[in-house]
Amino acid sequence: MDFLPIFLNIRERHCLVVGGGEVASRKVALLNKAGARITVVSPDICPTLTRMAQAAEIIHLQRTYQRSDLENARLVIAATNDKALNRQVSEQADAARIPVNVVDQPELCSFIVPSIVDRSPVVAAVSTGGASPVLARLIRARLETLIPAGYGRLAELADRFRERVKERFANPSDRRGFWERVLEGGVAERVFSGHMAEADAAMEKALNEGTGESRIGEVYLVGGGPGDPDLISFRALRLMQRADVVVYDRLVAQPVLEMTRKDAERVYVGKERDHHAMRQEEINQLLVRLAKEGKRVVRLKGGDPFIFGRGGEEIDTLSEEGVPFQVVPAVTAASGCAAYAGIPLTHRDHAQSVTFVTGHLKDGTMNLNWSQLAQPSQTIVFYMGLLGLPVITKQLVAHGVSAEMPVALVQQGTTENQRVFTGTLSSIQQIVEREKPKPPTLIIVGEVVRLQEKLSWYKTPPHPEQGATSPIDGQ
Repeated sequence: MDFLPIFLNIRERHCLVVGGGEVASRKVALLNKAGARITVVSPDICPTLTRMAQAAEIIHLQRTYQRSDLENARLVIAATNDKALNRQVSEQADAARIPVNVVDQPELCSFIVPSIVDRSPVVAAVSTGGASPVLARLIRARLETLIPAGYGRLAELADRFRERVKERFANPSDRRGFWERVLEGGVAERVFSGHMAEADAAMEKALNEGTGESRIGEVYLVGGGPGDPDLISFRALRLMQRADVVVYDRLVAQPVLEMTRKDAERVYVGKERDHHAMRQEEINQLLVRLAKEGKRVVRLKGGDPFIFGRGGEEIDTLSEEGVPFQVVPAVTAASGCAAYAGIPLTHRDHAQSVTFVTGHLKDGTMNLNWSQLAQPSQTIVFYMGLLGLPVITKQLVAHGVSAEMPVALVQQGTTENQRVFTGTLSSIQQIVEREKPKPPTLIIVGEVVRLQEKLSWYKTPPHPEQGATSPIDGQ
């Protein structure tokens, strides 16, 4: 180990920064966040440091560095582009036994500024001893995905109960076991979801029972996004890795499902036209039963759980039954598929609003406000509308939309199976009959579709059967 990893308390301590550029400003920001009193020595300073000096957040000495600047300094950072000056600062600080860091010159440093994951009061630091700062940042990025932002609140809760836990468990082994159960269980999840009062109550109960165990599980309503696993949020991934049971829908992409814990029980409850693996009421009660058995349940849905996902119905039942739950939003199919197809849903020249509509037929009809959908300067996105496409095109034209209005069909958007077909209200049905797109397919209607060919950026492997997309008339 080339450097001893330590954490210094520099709150209200005098720290010196030599240099006034953007690199120096980043070091100043870090010191400022730790509560230091900062003096910057430099003939000129960058706009960021100028604003800080004007706000009295730092002291700026507008001149070159002098040996006397080290007086009373607890820590020194040299961040100039003058190597000779940096070496001078390093040698004089070292002679005065003041910790010194010289940016990008590890051989002149007595300490290294690490790459930091800040979840105060929890702080994780990564250093490569100056060998590769970029590698340290890459490692930090990986840690960011594993350490929820709520860990700081969790540490504060643990601090509040620390002495009481010591009194309750005299044996260190019992005390450690209690904390492990609490910090990995329902109390932690209550903290992460912002339910601090519930977390405190759960801690009180755990202390009284002396176990740290929760008698009831929890349900995590997680959006799986439109298909690309890279679009999954950090929180979603963390909860998917914790779940004992995964209850998932038909539209959940297989790569996303594979991100769940490998030994978790999987329950398929998908719905297809005229065939439901399980009725919605049965799904609601299944979630309640599993949670009351003490299990952590991920209810995994394609897209976002609150946009045509019936997530509201499920958490309504959970709330009535007193089951704890969290909701993790996701990239919905409309925004994900449109983005990957190169179609901006809004654009100053083409659309000032966007409407999401379910195109699901019931008894051969589609009960929609067609007059509202026919208004100009908007984009309409139809979910589950492939079978109802003849009704959609007919009604829009009947209510005043031009038959030449651009239309796009996005098949299995954001995945390697994505295909985009473009046409108009008058031609899109013939394109469907010829190309036979596979569900799930999203329908986008509006002038913004004209931008698709120009803005398309996501390229998928060619399909042997794939033909060219049909151009929009006039393009």
